[in-house]
Parts: sequence; structure tokens; C-alpha cells
Amino acid sequence: MLSKQKIFALGLQHVLAMYAGAVIVPLVVGGALNLSGTQMAYLIAADLFTCGLATLLQIISSKHFGSGLPVVLGCTFTAVSPIIAIASGSNLATAYGAIIISGLFVVLAAPVYGKLLKFFPTIVTGSVVTIIGLSLIPVAMNNVAGGQGSADFGAPRNLLLGLITLLVILAVNRFTTGFLRSVSVLVGLVAGTVIGYAMGIVHFSTVGSASWVSIARPFYFGWPEFSITAIFTMIIVNIVSMVESTGVYFAVGKATDQQVEQKQVVNGLRSEGLAIMLGGLFNAFPYTAFSQNVGLLSLTRVKTRNVIFAAGGIMVVLGLLPKLAALTTVVPNAVLGGAMIVMFGSVAASGMSILSEVDLRKDGNLLIAACSIAVGLGSAVLPSMFDQLPEFARMLLQNGIVSGSLTAIILNIFLSRTQENAAPAAAVPEVQAK
Repeated sequence: MLSKQKIFALGLQHVLAMYAGAVIVPLVVGGALNLSGTQMAYLIAADLFTCGLATLLQIISSKHFGSGLPVVLGCTFTAVSPIIAIASGSNLATAYGAIIISGLFVVLAAPVYGKLLKFFPTIVTGSVVTIIGLSLIPVAMNNVAGGQGSADFGAPRNLLLGLITLLVILAVNRFTTGFLRSVSVLVGLVAGTVIGYAMGIVHFSTVGSASWVSIARPFYFGWPEFSITAIFTMIIVNIVSMVESTGVYFAVGKATDQQVEQKQVVNGLRSEGLAIMLGGLFNAFPYTAFSQNVGLLSLTRVKTRNVIFAAGGIMVVLGLLPKLAALTTVVPNAVLGGAMIVMFGSVAASGMSILSEVDLRKDGNLLIAACSIAVGLGSAVLPSMFDQLPEFARMLLQNGIVSGSLTAIILNIFLSRTQENAAPAAAVPEVQAK
């Protein structure tokens, strides 16, 4: 039984792992829409507050809501461009009206989507989980270099700081046991930040300027307005997120040694739909299962849901106390990147472990894995290749997880020649995995 202090530390580790991904969306959207400093501060606080609520909704297991899986929810990157386009063409109120209705769509469509899980046998889920890990590795390397677009991108001090963080995490895993080993990423982040401060990279100016308290208020940017085109666009965005979240659920199931059932996927997606509606209500963002945190589950080997409860609670508090939230932003990008190498690599390794359960010599399994991973990774690394396609096609194909998943599903249907290969493995409990 973990003590409250250990649960808090493990939860904080999850928050730090996903924090950069959570705050980058409001920063990008707010910057593109020329929001004021006060509005930007609200947007970040509301996003963190709603991230926490969304995570708590996911971890709670009830008859109709919550997967019960240790999943952390964060704002989806897929929604960034559509929100900017809708708000630029009309206003933010129209974007939030579309988010609310699209969240309702996810709640209602989840049971129908659940019936499609028969198209996710072991060969597909293994390929998808592998794609999740591999497609995130360029994100880690960009952070190690200092963050894409930063003035000191690729500076030797950034590379050194990322390497030191990685080595600290590896050393803690190699030479310690028990709780200290389970918080190795947190130790690496703290050590890297301290060294970064000594190198003059860490600055606390944002902490000093941040307010102490911020209360998320419904309809901060005005009452929602509704546009058919905007609603359809956000529905497409959330269909993409549903596919992405399904892959994350399977990855979490592998990391926690449990079989993910159809009901868990459906209830999890219902909770995501409810979280999306909350995002529209508090003028935040659509939410999806964050793959950033899956690697931590594999690395720490701590599978209790209490840790994710703690992470959700911490995010709610950070959303209410911006000064504390600003304190977490002092972690240098290079330090985050060093930790991400371990976490994202662990996700890819989990996918390869799933694929090892499949006979790649029969029924086109090798082609399914090879093509889906290649397409998914290619889309993630070079999304600009789809720039000349219609908008709805870009949203689908520029997401490596979605394009890789669709490739795996289609090839599995086309190449499968046996009932065994066509049967669901990880999704439906009554059918044995291949």
C-alpha cells in the first residue's frame, strides 16, 4: 500500500510528464488569436482545471462513464488549427459552441464506435501502440534540442542537459529499488532543472508575475454560438481523437497487464465526450487520452488508479492557483526531452511486445505491421505532405496515429484469410488473443 506522500509524488510525476503538452495548446491558440495577457492567463488556468476534471472523469468507473484505466486526459493537438480557423472566421463563442455539440456527439456515438472494435485484433493494436511511441520520439528530440523554433535550438548546452537528465533517470533505475525507482523520471526532471538553473537556463520571472488565484468561469468568452460548419469540423476532430484514444487504451492495458474490454472503451469515450463538453463550458479545449503518460506506467510499474486520481487533483489545484502552475513551467525543454526519450521509447517497446505475440509469417501480418507503422511514422514526421488535400482529409492523415491505425485496420480486413486473424484480441474479452 502506497502512502499518501508517495501517491502525491507519483501523481506529480505524471503531471510534469504531460504539462508541456497541456499548456502548449492554449499558448498557441491564444497567440494566434492575439488574446490579451489576462485572457491568456485565464485560458491556461481553465485548461489545467478542466484537464484535471477530465482525468478524474476517466478514472472513475461507473455503469456508463469512465474506463477505470489509469489514463490521463489532456487537450488534443488536432483541435488547434480548427479552433483558430473558426475563431478567426467568426469568434471564440462559435468555436466553443461547436466544441460543446461535438462533445455530445462523442457521448452518443461511443456505443456505436464500440461495435467497431472487432477491427482491432492483436496485429492492429500492436501496430498502433508501436506507432504511438515512434511518432512521439521526434517530439522528444525536438525538446532535447531546446524546442522547435527556439533561439538556441540545438545548442550544445541543451543537448548536454538532455543527456544528463536521461543518464540520471537510467542511473536511478539501475541502482535503486522500490519507490525511488518508480519516481526516477521525477528525480531526473528535478536534477535536470537544478543543473539548468546553474547553467543559467532556468528563470523564475513567470512565477513572480503569475496571480495567486484564478477561478474557471463558464462562458468566459461569451455565450456559445452555433454554426453547422464549425460543428461538423469539430466532430471530425473528435472522431480523430476517438481513434487515437482507443490506441492509448490498448497501450495502457498492455502497460498494466490487463485486457481492455469493449465496455471500458465505450465508457472511456463517453467520459471523453463529457470532458469535451466541459471544455466548451469553461472555454478550454477538447480532451483526449494522453499517450505521453503511457510510458510512465511501463517505467514505474505502478498501476494503481490512486496515482492518476492524485494527478487529476493536482491539475485542478494548478488551474485554481496560477502561481503554482507557473512554477512547473520552469523545467527546461531539454530536461523534458531527456525524460521523454525514456517514456516514449517505453511505449514503442510495449507495442513491439504486443507484436511479438503475433506470428508475422502468416496471413499478411508482416505487411500489416510494416505498412501501418511506416505510414503512421511517415505522417507524424512529414505531415506537410498532405497540405494540398481538403481540410477534413488533412485532419485525418496528418495525425500519424490515426493514419497508421486506418492503414492497419484496412490491411487487416484485406489481407486476413482466417477467422483467427479477423477476431478481436485486446478489445473483446470473450475472444482469446492470437
